[in-house]
Amino acid sequence: MSLIAGSYEKFLWGFKLKPLNTDPNSKTLTLTPLFSYPSHLSAITSLAAAGSAAASGGSDDTIQLYDLSHATSVGSLNDHAATVTSLSFFTRPDLSVPLNLVSGDAEGSFCIYEADPFVLLKSLKPHRKAINDLSLHPSGKLALTVGKDECLAMINLVRGRRSFYCRLGMEASLVDFNGSGDKFYLATEEKVTVHEAEDAKLVCEMENPKRVLCAEPGENGLVFTGGEDRGITAWDTNTGKVAYCIEDAHSTRVKGIVVMKSSSGDVANEDPYLVASGSSDGVIRVWDVRMAVKDNKPNPLAEANTKSRLTCLAGSAMKSFKQPQVEKRVKKKLKHDAAKDGE
Repeated sequence: MSLIAGSYEKFLWGFKLKPLNTDPNSKTLTLTPLFSYPSHLSAITSLAAAGSAAASGGSDDTIQLYDLSHATSVGSLNDHAATVTSLSFFTRPDLSVPLNLVSGDAEGSFCIYEADPFVLLKSLKPHRKAINDLSLHPSGKLALTVGKDECLAMINLVRGRRSFYCRLGMEASLVDFNGSGDKFYLATEEKVTVHEAEDAKLVCEMENPKRVLCAEPGENGLVFTGGEDRGITAWDTNTGKVAYCIEDAHSTRVKGIVVMKSSSGDVANEDPYLVASGSSDGVIRVWDVRMAVKDNKPNPLAEANTKSRLTCLAGSAMKSFKQPQVEKRVKKKLKHDAAKDGE
Protein backbone atom coordinates (compact mmCIF):
# COMPACT_ATOMS: atom_id res chain seq x y z
CA MET A 1 0.00 0.00 0.00
CA SER A 2 1.33 3.43 -0.92
CA LEU A 3 0.20 6.89 0.18
CA ILE A 4 0.71 10.15 -1.67
CA ALA A 5 0.14 13.62 -0.27
CA GLY A 6 0.02 17.05 -1.88
CA SER A 7 0.92 20.37 -0.30
CA TYR A 8 0.62 24.12 -0.64
CA GLU A 9 4.37 24.18 -1.22
CA LYS A 10 3.81 22.38 -4.59
CA PHE A 11 5.51 19.18 -3.36
CA LEU A 12 4.17 15.68 -3.86
CA TRP A 13 5.13 13.22 -1.13
CA GLY A 14 5.16 9.44 -1.47
CA PHE A 15 5.25 6.78 1.26
CA LYS A 16 5.11 3.00 1.35
CA LEU A 17 3.21 1.36 4.22
CA LYS A 18 4.91 -1.88 5.24
CA PRO A 19 5.90 -3.92 8.33
CA LEU A 20 8.58 -2.36 10.48
CA ASN A 21 10.67 -5.54 10.47
CA THR A 22 11.06 -8.57 8.23
CA ASP A 23 8.75 -10.74 10.33
CA PRO A 24 5.67 -11.38 8.12
CA ASN A 25 3.55 -11.80 11.24
CA SER A 26 4.54 -8.41 12.62
CA LYS A 27 1.69 -5.97 13.17
CA THR A 28 4.01 -3.00 13.59
CA LEU A 29 3.92 -0.76 10.51
CA THR A 30 6.05 2.07 9.21
CA LEU A 31 5.64 4.73 6.53
CA THR A 32 8.81 4.47 4.46
CA PRO A 33 9.56 7.53 2.29
CA LEU A 34 9.52 6.85 -1.46
CA PHE A 35 10.01 10.35 -2.90
CA SER A 36 9.42 14.06 -2.50
CA TYR A 37 8.98 15.99 -5.71
CA PRO A 38 8.07 19.62 -6.64
CA SER A 39 5.56 18.49 -9.23
CA HIS A 40 3.62 21.73 -9.81
CA LEU A 41 4.37 25.42 -10.22
CA SER A 42 1.96 26.23 -7.39
CA ALA A 43 -0.20 24.50 -4.75
CA ILE A 44 -1.41 20.93 -5.29
CA THR A 45 -5.19 20.89 -4.91
CA SER A 46 -6.28 17.32 -5.73
CA LEU A 47 -4.95 13.76 -5.98
CA ALA A 48 -6.03 10.38 -7.32
CA ALA A 49 -4.30 6.99 -7.38
CA ALA A 50 -5.13 3.56 -8.79
CA GLY A 51 -2.73 0.68 -9.24
CA SER A 52 0.66 2.12 -10.12
CA ALA A 53 -0.90 5.23 -11.71
CA ALA A 54 -1.34 8.50 -9.87
CA ALA A 55 -2.42 12.00 -10.84
CA SER A 56 -2.20 15.37 -9.17
CA GLY A 57 -4.06 18.57 -10.01
CA GLY A 58 -2.83 22.03 -9.11
CA SER A 59 -3.64 25.71 -9.14
CA ASP A 60 -1.28 25.95 -12.13
CA ASP A 61 -4.17 24.48 -14.21
CA THR A 62 -2.33 21.25 -15.01
CA ILE A 63 -2.67 17.55 -14.21
CA GLN A 64 0.61 15.74 -13.60
CA LEU A 65 0.85 11.97 -14.09
CA TYR A 66 3.07 9.49 -12.26
CA ASP A 67 4.18 5.88 -12.26
CA LEU A 68 4.38 4.98 -8.56
CA SER A 69 6.05 1.62 -9.10
CA HIS A 70 9.09 3.33 -10.66
CA ALA A 71 8.73 6.69 -8.86
CA THR A 72 8.67 8.58 -12.15
CA SER A 73 6.73 11.41 -13.72
CA VAL A 74 5.28 10.33 -17.07
CA GLY A 75 3.88 13.60 -18.37
CA SER A 76 1.14 16.16 -17.93
CA LEU A 77 -2.35 17.01 -19.18
CA ASN A 78 -3.02 20.65 -20.03
CA ASP A 79 -6.69 20.70 -21.02
CA HIS A 80 -7.92 22.84 -18.11
CA ALA A 81 -7.86 26.63 -18.00
CA ALA A 82 -8.36 26.91 -14.23
CA THR A 83 -7.35 25.23 -10.97
CA VAL A 84 -7.92 21.46 -11.08
CA THR A 85 -10.17 20.93 -8.06
CA SER A 86 -10.93 17.19 -8.22
CA LEU A 87 -9.68 13.96 -9.80
CA SER A 88 -10.80 10.35 -9.87
CA PHE A 89 -9.70 7.15 -11.62
CA PHE A 90 -12.04 4.40 -12.78
CA THR A 91 -10.71 0.85 -12.43
CA ARG A 92 -12.71 -2.27 -13.18
CA PRO A 93 -12.85 -4.79 -10.30
CA ASP A 94 -11.12 -7.45 -12.41
CA LEU A 95 -8.25 -5.13 -13.38
CA SER A 96 -5.47 -3.46 -11.43
CA VAL A 97 -4.87 -0.65 -13.93
CA PRO A 98 -7.24 2.30 -14.40
CA LEU A 99 -9.28 2.63 -17.59
CA ASN A 100 -10.30 6.26 -17.25
CA LEU A 101 -9.48 9.49 -15.43
CA VAL A 102 -11.99 12.29 -14.86
CA SER A 103 -11.27 15.80 -13.61
CA GLY A 104 -13.06 19.00 -12.64
CA ASP A 105 -11.85 22.59 -12.39
CA ALA A 106 -12.59 26.00 -10.90
CA GLU A 107 -14.44 27.19 -14.02
CA GLY A 108 -16.97 24.35 -13.93
CA SER A 109 -15.37 22.25 -16.67
CA PHE A 110 -15.27 18.44 -16.58
CA CYS A 111 -12.81 16.33 -18.59
CA ILE A 112 -12.96 12.62 -19.42
CA TYR A 113 -9.69 10.86 -20.30
CA GLU A 114 -8.77 7.42 -21.47
CA ALA A 115 -6.00 6.16 -19.18
CA ASP A 116 -4.08 3.78 -21.45
CA PRO A 117 -2.59 5.94 -22.87
CA PHE A 118 -3.84 9.22 -21.40
CA VAL A 119 -5.94 10.88 -24.11
CA LEU A 120 -8.72 13.45 -23.76
CA LEU A 121 -12.03 11.93 -24.87
CA LYS A 122 -14.48 14.68 -23.97
CA SER A 123 -14.67 18.04 -22.24
CA LEU A 124 -17.93 19.61 -21.05
CA LYS A 125 -19.13 22.26 -18.61
CA PRO A 126 -21.80 20.89 -16.25
CA HIS A 127 -21.59 23.79 -13.76
CA ARG A 128 -21.72 27.58 -14.13
CA LYS A 129 -19.17 27.98 -11.33
CA ALA A 130 -16.32 25.93 -9.88
CA ILE A 131 -16.65 22.17 -9.40
CA ASN A 132 -15.93 21.42 -5.76
CA ASP A 133 -15.84 17.63 -5.97
CA LEU A 134 -16.75 14.66 -8.16
CA SER A 135 -17.33 10.95 -7.70
CA LEU A 136 -17.40 8.05 -10.15
CA HIS A 137 -20.05 5.35 -9.88
CA PRO A 138 -18.49 1.87 -9.44
CA SER A 139 -19.89 0.93 -12.86
CA GLY A 140 -17.84 3.67 -14.51
CA LYS A 141 -20.88 4.79 -16.52
CA LEU A 142 -21.77 7.97 -14.62
CA ALA A 143 -20.34 10.57 -12.29
CA LEU A 144 -21.75 13.03 -9.79
CA THR A 145 -20.40 16.56 -9.36
CA VAL A 146 -21.14 19.39 -6.92
CA GLY A 147 -20.17 23.01 -7.40
CA LYS A 148 -20.12 26.53 -6.09
CA ASP A 149 -23.34 27.18 -8.03
CA GLU A 150 -25.06 25.17 -5.24
CA CYS A 151 -26.05 22.46 -7.71
CA LEU A 152 -25.67 18.71 -8.15
CA ALA A 153 -25.01 17.34 -11.64
CA MET A 154 -24.94 13.83 -13.07
CA ILE A 155 -22.64 13.12 -16.01
CA ASN A 156 -23.34 10.29 -18.45
CA LEU A 157 -19.81 9.10 -19.14
CA VAL A 158 -20.87 6.80 -21.96
CA ARG A 159 -22.38 9.65 -23.98
CA GLY A 160 -20.16 12.35 -22.54
CA ARG A 161 -22.89 14.78 -21.54
CA ARG A 162 -24.78 16.08 -18.51
CA SER A 163 -27.92 14.02 -17.91
CA PHE A 164 -29.24 15.60 -14.68
CA TYR A 165 -28.89 18.92 -12.88
CA CYS A 166 -30.63 20.20 -9.77
CA ARG A 167 -30.28 22.99 -7.23
CA LEU A 168 -29.39 21.93 -3.72
CA GLY A 169 -30.11 25.25 -2.03
CA MET A 170 -26.67 25.25 -0.40
CA GLU A 171 -23.12 24.67 -1.54
CA ALA A 172 -21.87 21.09 -1.14
CA SER A 173 -18.12 20.67 -0.78
CA LEU A 174 -17.94 16.87 -1.11
CA VAL A 175 -19.78 14.12 -2.97
CA ASP A 176 -19.04 10.40 -3.10
CA PHE A 177 -20.67 7.06 -3.88
CA ASN A 178 -20.48 4.20 -1.42
CA GLY A 179 -18.69 1.01 -2.42
CA SER A 180 -21.72 -0.65 -4.01
CA GLY A 181 -22.98 2.49 -5.74
CA ASP A 182 -26.52 2.24 -4.37
CA LYS A 183 -26.05 5.32 -2.16
CA PHE A 184 -24.16 8.59 -2.29
CA TYR A 185 -23.41 11.24 0.29
CA LEU A 186 -23.04 15.02 0.25
CA ALA A 187 -21.12 17.22 2.70
CA THR A 188 -22.26 20.79 3.31
CA GLU A 189 -20.34 22.61 6.06
CA GLU A 190 -20.91 20.52 9.24
CA LYS A 191 -23.61 18.26 7.81
CA VAL A 192 -23.28 15.02 5.82
CA THR A 193 -26.39 13.62 4.13
CA VAL A 194 -26.82 10.13 2.68
CA HIS A 195 -29.08 9.60 -0.35
CA GLU A 196 -30.38 6.71 -2.44
CA ALA A 197 -28.57 6.69 -5.78
CA GLU A 198 -31.69 5.72 -7.73
CA ASP A 199 -33.88 8.70 -6.79
CA ALA A 200 -31.71 10.84 -4.46
CA LYS A 201 -34.11 10.12 -1.59
CA LEU A 202 -32.69 11.24 1.76
CA VAL A 203 -31.67 8.27 3.92
CA CYS A 204 -30.17 10.04 6.94
CA GLU A 205 -28.37 13.16 8.12
CA MET A 206 -25.20 13.26 10.20
CA GLU A 207 -24.26 16.43 12.07
CA ASN A 208 -20.59 17.05 12.85
CA PRO A 209 -19.48 19.54 15.53
CA LYS A 210 -17.37 21.48 13.00
CA ARG A 211 -16.91 21.78 9.25
CA VAL A 212 -16.16 18.58 7.32
CA LEU A 213 -13.14 18.92 5.01
CA CYS A 214 -12.70 15.31 3.85
CA ALA A 215 -14.69 12.10 3.79
CA GLU A 216 -14.17 8.56 2.57
CA PRO A 217 -16.56 5.60 2.40
CA GLY A 218 -15.55 2.45 4.24
CA GLU A 219 -16.92 -1.05 4.41
CA ASN A 220 -20.14 -2.26 6.07
CA GLY A 221 -21.99 1.02 5.49
CA LEU A 222 -19.47 3.27 7.23
CA VAL A 223 -18.34 6.75 6.17
CA PHE A 224 -15.22 8.32 7.70
CA THR A 225 -15.12 12.10 8.05
CA GLY A 226 -12.47 14.55 9.17
CA GLY A 227 -12.10 18.30 9.30
CA GLU A 228 -11.82 21.25 11.58
CA ASP A 229 -12.60 19.19 14.69
CA ARG A 230 -9.15 17.52 14.21
CA GLY A 231 -10.65 14.07 14.71
CA ILE A 232 -11.75 11.13 12.56
CA THR A 233 -15.37 10.02 12.90
CA ALA A 234 -16.86 6.78 11.56
CA TRP A 235 -20.57 7.15 10.82
CA ASP A 236 -23.07 4.32 10.35
CA THR A 237 -24.99 5.42 7.24
CA ASN A 238 -27.85 3.04 8.05
CA THR A 239 -28.68 4.80 11.31
CA GLY A 240 -26.97 8.18 10.95
CA LYS A 241 -25.20 7.68 14.28
CA VAL A 242 -21.53 7.66 15.24
CA ALA A 243 -20.06 4.15 15.18
CA TYR A 244 -16.77 5.27 16.77
CA CYS A 245 -14.32 8.14 16.58
CA ILE A 246 -10.66 9.02 17.06
CA GLU A 247 -10.60 12.24 19.04
CA ASP A 248 -7.73 14.68 18.46
CA ALA A 249 -6.25 12.47 15.77
CA HIS A 250 -4.17 15.50 14.74
CA SER A 251 -3.22 18.82 16.27
CA THR A 252 -4.63 20.72 13.27
CA ARG A 253 -7.34 20.28 10.64
CA VAL A 254 -7.66 16.89 8.96
CA LYS A 255 -7.32 17.47 5.19
CA GLY A 256 -7.40 13.91 3.83
CA ILE A 257 -8.54 10.39 4.71
CA VAL A 258 -7.71 7.11 2.98
CA VAL A 259 -9.60 3.95 3.96
CA MET A 260 -7.56 0.83 3.31
CA LYS A 261 -10.27 -1.62 2.34
CA SER A 262 -9.81 -5.39 2.19
CA SER A 263 -8.88 -5.12 -1.51
CA SER A 264 -6.37 -2.31 -1.08
CA GLY A 265 -3.19 -4.33 -0.97
CA ASP A 266 -1.06 -6.77 0.98
CA VAL A 267 -1.14 -4.93 4.30
CA ALA A 268 -4.87 -4.36 4.09
CA ASN A 269 -5.56 -7.95 3.06
CA GLU A 270 -3.99 -9.11 6.30
CA ASP A 271 -5.68 -6.38 8.33
CA PRO A 272 -8.59 -4.53 6.66
CA TYR A 273 -9.02 -2.13 9.58
CA LEU A 274 -6.53 0.57 8.66
CA VAL A 275 -7.31 4.24 8.02
CA ALA A 276 -4.73 6.87 7.05
CA SER A 277 -5.16 10.58 7.68
CA GLY A 278 -3.20 13.72 6.81
CA SER A 279 -3.40 17.13 8.46
CA SER A 280 -2.55 20.68 7.53
CA ASP A 281 0.57 20.61 9.74
CA GLY A 282 2.16 17.98 7.46
CA VAL A 283 1.65 14.88 9.62
CA ILE A 284 0.38 11.61 8.12
CA ARG A 285 -0.83 8.89 10.49
CA VAL A 286 -2.14 5.35 10.07
CA TRP A 287 -4.70 4.02 12.54
CA ASP A 288 -6.14 0.64 13.49
CA VAL A 289 -9.81 1.56 13.84
CA ARG A 290 -10.48 -1.48 16.02
CA MET A 291 -8.57 0.32 18.75
CA ALA A 292 -10.88 3.32 18.37
CA VAL A 293 -13.84 1.12 19.29
CA LYS A 294 -12.18 0.42 22.64
CA ASP A 295 -10.52 3.81 23.16
CA ASN A 296 -11.39 7.10 21.43
CA LYS A 297 -7.75 8.23 21.74
CA PRO A 298 -5.66 5.32 20.39
CA ASN A 299 -2.03 5.60 19.36
CA PRO A 300 -1.27 5.59 15.61
CA LEU A 301 0.37 2.49 14.12
CA ALA A 302 2.64 4.58 11.88
CA GLU A 303 3.45 8.24 11.42
CA ALA A 304 5.40 10.49 9.05
CA ASN A 305 6.00 14.23 9.09
CA THR A 306 6.40 16.03 5.76
CA LYS A 307 6.92 19.42 7.46
CA SER A 308 4.67 21.02 4.88
CA ARG A 309 1.07 22.21 4.73
CA LEU A 310 -0.81 19.24 3.30
CA THR A 311 -3.87 19.80 1.14
CA CYS A 312 -4.89 16.28 0.08
CA LEU A 313 -4.16 12.57 0.52
CA ALA A 314 -4.65 9.50 -1.70
CA GLY A 315 -3.71 5.82 -1.56
CA SER A 316 -3.08 2.93 -3.92
CA ALA A 317 -2.38 -0.78 -3.67
CA MET A 318 0.28 -0.49 -6.42
CA LYS A 319 -0.52 -4.00 -7.67
CA SER A 320 0.20 -3.22 -11.31
CA PHE A 321 3.66 -2.71 -12.74
CA LYS A 322 2.36 -1.59 -16.13
CA GLN A 323 3.70 1.88 -16.69
CA PRO A 324 1.15 4.67 -17.33
CA GLN A 325 1.68 6.47 -20.64
CA VAL A 326 0.69 9.68 -22.37
CA GLU A 327 0.88 10.34 -26.09
CA LYS A 328 4.17 12.19 -25.71
CA ARG A 329 5.69 10.80 -22.60
CA VAL A 330 8.13 12.89 -20.63
CA LYS A 331 9.83 10.90 -17.90
CA LYS A 332 11.54 12.42 -14.87
CA LYS A 333 13.05 10.65 -11.94
CA LEU A 334 11.41 11.79 -8.74
CA LYS A 335 13.81 13.33 -6.27
CA HIS A 336 14.52 11.15 -3.32
CA ASP A 337 14.64 12.93 -0.01
CA ALA A 338 14.40 10.08 2.46
CA ALA A 339 16.32 11.86 5.19
CA LYS A 340 13.90 14.77 5.14
CA ASP A 341 10.74 12.74 4.68
CA GLY A 342 11.44 9.96 7.16
CA GLU A 343 10.35 11.69 10.32
